[in-house]
Amino acid sequence: MGKMPDFVLSGEPARLFPVLTETSKEGRTLSIFLACLESVGGFGRALLSGLGQKIGTRGRIDTFTEVVLAKSAADAKHRPDGLIVVNTGKSTWTALVEAKVGAAELTNAQIEAYLTLAKLNGIDAVITLSNQFTPLPTHHPLSVSSKLTSKVALFHWSWGSVITQAHLLQESGEVDDREQIILLSELQRFLLHPSSGVKEFDQMPAAWSELCESVAAGGVISTKNQQCQDVVGSWHQLLDRITTVLSRQVGRHVRILMMRAEATDPTLRLKKALTSLTADTSLVADIMVPHAAAPMQVRADFGKRVVSLSMWLRAPDDRKSTKARLSWLLKQLADTDAKDLHVRLFWPGRAKATQYPLSVLAANPEIATADRPGMVVASFEVLMVRDLGAKFAQRKIIVAELIKSASQFHANVGERLTAWQPKPPKIADGKLEPASVSTEALRDEVEREALERAG
Repeated sequence: MGKMPDFVLSGEPARLFPVLTETSKEGRTLSIFLACLESVGGFGRALLSGLGQKIGTRGRIDTFTEVVLAKSAADAKHRPDGLIVVNTGKSTWTALVEAKVGAAELTNAQIEAYLTLAKLNGIDAVITLSNQFTPLPTHHPLSVSSKLTSKVALFHWSWGSVITQAHLLQESGEVDDREQIILLSELQRFLLHPSSGVKEFDQMPAAWSELCESVAAGGVISTKNQQCQDVVGSWHQLLDRITTVLSRQVGRHVRILMMRAEATDPTLRLKKALTSLTADTSLVADIMVPHAAAPMQVRADFGKRVVSLSMWLRAPDDRKSTKARLSWLLKQLADTDAKDLHVRLFWPGRAKATQYPLSVLAANPEIATADRPGMVVASFEVLMVRDLGAKFAQRKIIVAELIKSASQFHANVGERLTAWQPKPPKIADGKLEPASVSTEALRDEVEREALERAG
């Protein structure tokens, strides 16, 4: 056990087997998690690196629960659930921890009180854990005044992301110590059990069904409407759930693609999604699976009540006809389940795209050239389109359908497609220099060619 920081009056080291009452579900779950964060080096390093803390093999992580701080705020009723102390040998970094399980949600009043408390005691950060999803630890489920986070950083881990990180560490083989592997396995087993209070996102809010009814009735969608903001917030949580499921399935980190500005400022990401929703009653996002040929685009269309997933691929330039280029694509999808799959072909200039069910195109590829005689296809989009009808408005079904569809699309399309890349250029005939040519002669030749181009 590490030395207790000076600003802590009292506290207990996090226990792997805490002795708590049945009503202390949050305390039990947090204690077990913190004990594993401290004991499994790779696990602690992986999670804390997302907060900007690079911890070497000699670094030390100490964790505590039931912490009482030396300096208390005016509102002393809030007491942090835990404390993390990172000692790298050169510096010390500290963070208060607040955890929620079950249906309990974080509140502004509590988190703002902890930020104030952290500042009073010289603590570097506040970390929250709950069943609420965020795409990055630097994004937070709550909107907190920037004044409170100017001196104290605010981070968030969802319990789902904790489970995923533990799973990925096991799958990657980065943890080779037998006892630590057992701890990670047991942590996952515990967190996935209903008794832990951990619940992964599985239901949209009531605002989702209400918005579906409003769109069906011809209602106007406004970016300032709280209903729309609730829908976008739940959409982002659903996307995070999809990436965690895919990450566990493929054994690699699957992430949501976003602009750098969106990654650093969550409000920009919210505004972008609201703009998309108001412009065409759709929510859209791109998900990147490592080494996939292209991002997987996920779309939920409120107007049509359709969900779709797609990947765009450039047609191979080294094949000169539409037939040859289409054959290149169809060979990659030869053995896949073609149900709900379509291929959209994009043509040069202003020619409209054409689209066919994959099964039809595979049986009769000539149909593509017949519709655009004399033209050569420029790119393809492979789509999975599912018309959910009334199910689209059902809050649990839409979550389950999109998670299932994303996994099926990757299995049937994403993991089969390979992006075309041009071959490296060859040395032209007569340009291959003899081995005896000196470095000086080559430099003179380069300078001569540069002067000729400039002149």
